[in-house]
Amino acid sequence: MQEIKCPKCGEIFQVDESGYAAILKQVRDKEFEKEITVRENQFESEKDTAIKLAKAETEGQFNDILNKKDLQIAELLSKIDAENSAKQLAINEVASQKDKEIEQLKAKIESCEKDKELAVNKVLSQKDKEIAEKENQIVKLTGQIETGEKESQLKEQSLKEQYEEKLKFKDEEIAHYKEFKARLSTKMVGESLEQHCEIEFNRLRATGFQRAYFEKDNDAKSGSKGDYIFRESDESGVEFISIMFEMKNEMDETATKKKNEDFLKELDKDRREKNCEYAVLVSLLEPENELYNSGIVDVSHKYPKMYVIRPQFFIPMITLLRNAALHSLEYKQELAVIRNQNIDISNFEAEMNEFKEKFSRNYELASRKFKTAIEEIDKTIDHLQKTKDALLSSENNLRLANNKAEDLSIKRLTRNNPTMAAKFAELNSNKISD
Repeated sequence: MQEIKCPKCGEIFQVDESGYAAILKQVRDKEFEKEITVRENQFESEKDTAIKLAKAETEGQFNDILNKKDLQIAELLSKIDAENSAKQLAINEVASQKDKEIEQLKAKIESCEKDKELAVNKVLSQKDKEIAEKENQIVKLTGQIETGEKESQLKEQSLKEQYEEKLKFKDEEIAHYKEFKARLSTKMVGESLEQHCEIEFNRLRATGFQRAYFEKDNDAKSGSKGDYIFRESDESGVEFISIMFEMKNEMDETATKKKNEDFLKELDKDRREKNCEYAVLVSLLEPENELYNSGIVDVSHKYPKMYVIRPQFFIPMITLLRNAALHSLEYKQELAVIRNQNIDISNFEAEMNEFKEKFSRNYELASRKFKTAIEEIDKTIDHLQKTKDALLSSENNLRLANNKAEDLSIKRLTRNNPTMAAKFAELNSNKISD
């Protein structure tokens, strides 16, 4: 027997071993459930903290990428400004040179005018022949001046045409830089967008994605298919990330321009049918749209776990999603362990409940048999009690009969019987005489 003291009233009472074991089991089960609740709350808190850290790290990496691209764009704009400054300096230099030439021509004209005046003065004092010669010289000088002016005009026109060509070339360069900004240095000369992405991935497959699967989606049983599927597993072979990729490229001369939103619904359908966790649209559509040119665009408000990117973000997008999945892999493994423990506990509880059910069924059967036996014993006791009562009644009757027999006497037999009284009196008299 075990003694247990009540924590409220302080009374000490004894319980047998089975009762004591039942009380211990209740306390242990309660403490075990309390510990499980604490561990679940702790795991949820750690999981939320890990998710926040992963988001913060992802946002930091994303901001670093954006800052690098902004620096590249700033460098390109500074180059464009430098080119414009150089162009303006060249124009100013040509204009200055032209002004100098005009001043020189004006100086020549003035000099010629002075020479003309001197010649006229000399002609006044010379003969008519000399006057005629000076006039011829003046005509020649005037022709030279006109020729110089024409040459200056031609040179100015030529310089103007040259700089117009340079301006046109600069405008083409500016347009090229704008296109470069829209596509952000993605070079796809002689290759398609799919080939570009596949080549970029294969460059890093041997070093960064050794256990990764990246192949074309050739399964069109459902009526549609994506372009590429990316999957990666851990060392134990458990898949921890999967991405469905769709590549869209449109040439400038295409008559009907498509939008990125036109392909999101079908991409989400392919992701769900191929059991992929994420969906990514790699697109060169809408090249002037600043939203898609700014970086990675999250469209999960329309379709879950879906992003739209430009080709230069193809590898960074895989890296970001992969790193986030790796950070959560440890927690997934711990969650799997806890789930297995919960399964073990559930199995233990199931086996315990099965034992209780079987024990209860056997106890019920035994109780029924015991009750039937008790009823039969009660019937037997009742029957024996009736037999006992009958025997006691017979004993009482025998006692009364015995008492009556003992009370039997001659007087009683002859009372109210004169004949018998006479006989007994005669018998008694004979005995006395003898």
